[in-house]
Amino acid sequence: MTIAASNGSNRTNSTLSNVVSGGDVAEEPLSLPLRPDRNTLNGRQPNLHPPTDTDLDKIEAAVREMLLGVGEDPEREGLLKTPKRVAEAMRFLTSGYSQSLETLVNNAIFDEGIAEMVLVRDIDFFSLCEHHMLPFMGKAHVAYIPNQKVVGLSKLARIVEMFSRRLQVQERLTRQVAEAIQTILEPQGVAVVMEATHMCMVMRGVQKPGSWTVTSAMLGTFQDDQKTREEFLNLIRHRPAFF
Repeated sequence: MTIAASNGSNRTNSTLSNVVSGGDVAEEPLSLPLRPDRNTLNGRQPNLHPPTDTDLDKIEAAVREMLLGVGEDPEREGLLKTPKRVAEAMRFLTSGYSQSLETLVNNAIFDEGIAEMVLVRDIDFFSLCEHHMLPFMGKAHVAYIPNQKVVGLSKLARIVEMFSRRLQVQERLTRQVAEAIQTILEPQGVAVVMEATHMCMVMRGVQKPGSWTVTSAMLGTFQDDQKTREEFLNLIRHRPAFF
């Protein structure tokens, strides 16, 4: 078993080469075997386009209108550059749309001939709730049981980061991470648990500070074998102190 805590021979198969997660990576549309990035609109696929510099200008203009709408003066000193800052921040916080799973993994898949659990726990993540565009943040714990193949440990954290930097709901985010790992490695099983606090529950609405939401996705052996699932859950319960 390999366990890692996060604070802060190669292959490309036909399945992986068909994985593109938004943006301008592929020259032509490819099939996407993962859970959709966004839910549908009454069964109709959303009308999407890659963001452009013109869109950045539109965000700035919208932020200016928002400032006026809340009774502020966009011309006062402290707010003069706020629309530009917000636009750039939003572009960064949603940069996962323009990332490709294939490019992210970059063939960092190796034949080590092992079949013991690999776990990276306590991966910090930050995302935006798609309902209110307010942050939710917490820890992700990601495990898989290799089918001889392993992926670089940092790639697991980067996969969490890529899907987090989109407008999300935690339930979909958790499943997307699990299915992405299943796609690139075809392991015996994948388990993902995400624990997060949501600002839409803390700062507004029900206003319950200290509340946490826990979601899980279990695939393959983790879903079918109770002992394997319990081993994973036991390993993420304790709090290691490496530093």
